[in-house]
Parts: sequence; C-alpha cells; structure tokens
Amino acid sequence: MGVKERQEREREATARAILDAARELFVAEGYQNVSIRKIAERIEYSPAAIYSYFSSKDDIFLALAEEGFRLLFASSDECAHAADPSSLPVDCIRSAFLNIFTFSKTHPAYYALMFMDRSVPKISQDWERFGFVREMRKQLTERIQDAIDRNDFPAGSNPEVIFRVLMVAIQGAAMMRLCDRMAPGEDPDALARVTLEAALTGLRTGFSHSYRPDICL
Repeated sequence: MGVKERQEREREATARAILDAARELFVAEGYQNVSIRKIAERIEYSPAAIYSYFSSKDDIFLALAEEGFRLLFASSDECAHAADPSSLPVDCIRSAFLNIFTFSKTHPAYYALMFMDRSVPKISQDWERFGFVREMRKQLTERIQDAIDRNDFPAGSNPEVIFRVLMVAIQGAAMMRLCDRMAPGEDPDALARVTLEAALTGLRTGFSHSYRPDICL
C-alpha cells in the first residue's frame, strides 16, 4: 500500500469515527445539546482536528442524514426489485411504507436523527446534496398516482395528501416502538400493519378534508 493510499484510508477512518461518535451523542443527548468539543472528547481528538474534516456541527449532521437516507433508499430499492412484477400499485405502496417501519427497526439511530429530533437542521439547506431524496419521494408519489389512475383511490385524489397521511401513519407506529410506548406483549409489527391498513382503507374509501400539503424535504 502506497503512502497516499494509506493516508486516504486513515482519513476515511477518522471521518468515520467522528460520524459514529456524533450519531451516538446526537441520539443520546439531542442534537442541540451536543457541541463539536463534546464530539472531539468522545474520540479523544481536539476540536480543531474535527474542523479539518467537517466545517460545522450542521455539516456533520448532514453527512449522517445523507448516509441514513441512502440506506433507506437502498432498502426501498431492494424491496422494489424483490416485488412480484404483477403486483398492483397499491401493494407496492403498502410495501414501501412498511419498509420505512422496517428501517426504523434495523437503523434506529439513523431513523431518530432523520425523523424525530426537531432541533436538527433541515436537509433542504443542502438542496443539491439531497436530490436523491426528492427523487425517492417522486417515485413513490408517482406510484400513488398510478393507483389513483386505476381507481384504487378515488378519482381526483391528491397523491401528496395520500403520501403524507401514510407517512404519518407509519411514522406513528415507528415512534411508538422507538419511544417505548408499547404495552408489554404488544406486537409493534402488527401495530404498524394495522395502522397502515386502516389509513389505506380510509383513503381508498374517500372522505372530504381541507388539508393542503406543503411539499418539502
């Protein structure tokens, strides 16, 4: 291994250590309660050394958020490729949202950072970096529109409204589990499925509402 390659690997390992320490601290103490100094102390580095890798605490969070969303995107992609080609759009929609719940179980720290801590910076501040997240959402809303076109949802339904309602339903189930709000013996997987199914049933039946979604990352 050449000197340059060794240095690059060492730099990658240090960046990884910084991100891992930051993720643990952000989840344990809350984003707003963690400083660069605290992250540096966790891995026995100086704050100045941290700044040679990341320009700010926000930059560290955005790097973690990108990792998390790419993990979610990869698992969604695997789920889509594993699906039966003859699956109906509504079945694919169900699988996509259940995959979000599965992600909250397999990557709870990333999920908590991405969806639960209100003090973190908005990923929309780095619009270009998170273009793939917009694409992921676009693909799902297009699948919802396909279901509307097939009359699986009432004609004229807003796919963004359906997206938001289903996201709230599945995130509610995920947060119940992550916040330890389940009763002893209660099955979180069953709760996720029944909550999502109830939301789908209501949306497919149709009802009047005045909700207008504000599309954002």
